Amino acid sequence: MTTAISSTSATSGVNNTAASSSSTSSVNANDAAGSQDRFLKLLVAQLNNQDPMNPMDNAQMTSQIAQINTVTGIEKLNTTVQGMVDQFSSQQLMQGTALVGHQVLVEGNTMALDTKAGKAYGALDVDGAATSVKVQVLDANSKELGVVDLGAVEQGRYNFEWDASQYKGDGPLKFKVLATNGDTAVASTPLTIDKVSSVSLSKGVLQLDLASGGTTTQTGIKAIL
Repeated sequence: MTTAISSTSATSGVNNTAASSSSTSSVNANDAAGSQDRFLKLLVAQLNNQDPMNPMDNAQMTSQIAQINTVTGIEKLNTTVQGMVDQFSSQQLMQGTALVGHQVLVEGNTMALDTKAGKAYGALDVDGAATSVKVQVLDANSKELGVVDLGAVEQGRYNFEWDASQYKGDGPLKFKVLATNGDTAVASTPLTIDKVSSVSLSKGVLQLDLASGGTTTQTGIKAIL
């Protein structure tokens, strides 16, 4: 006696076998298979209920089949791209760990204080030629402690230092850049020296935690010292 196996049971068995091989790939495969199954059911229903006097021609059927193939291809492409993005993020994190412990130059107006040398350091980017660039050194209460005169400069990056041997304050030293070209103000960006203490990923973006308590991204680093 021969026992017939229904197509439904066979299909179910195939799906169960595929699911046991890889949970992640089976979910993606089931999504694509589900879309194709729904499309085929709609197509069969459309064929069964079409107007006998105006049946669907081959061009229409081919077009609809091409549409479902396009959707399936896009789903597979999205899965592949997402896998590449995840892999790139992991590699980016591994590369970022090489920055831990290194001093970097980032945007900020806090000066690096070397108490042994009695010096305070900072840097700035000037966006255009300036006939006068002065740096006001400020205490934690924004009180002016001194001025560093850089004179006339061209567009570019400049380092400066201030004699902090007489500074007895507890708070951090800050600075303000005053750049002008005649009577016209010239845009500038204050830069501070900091140290990378740790790295992490935040929504796929490499996050650098700084010793000062701030954070920056990889693109926020102006220089590695």
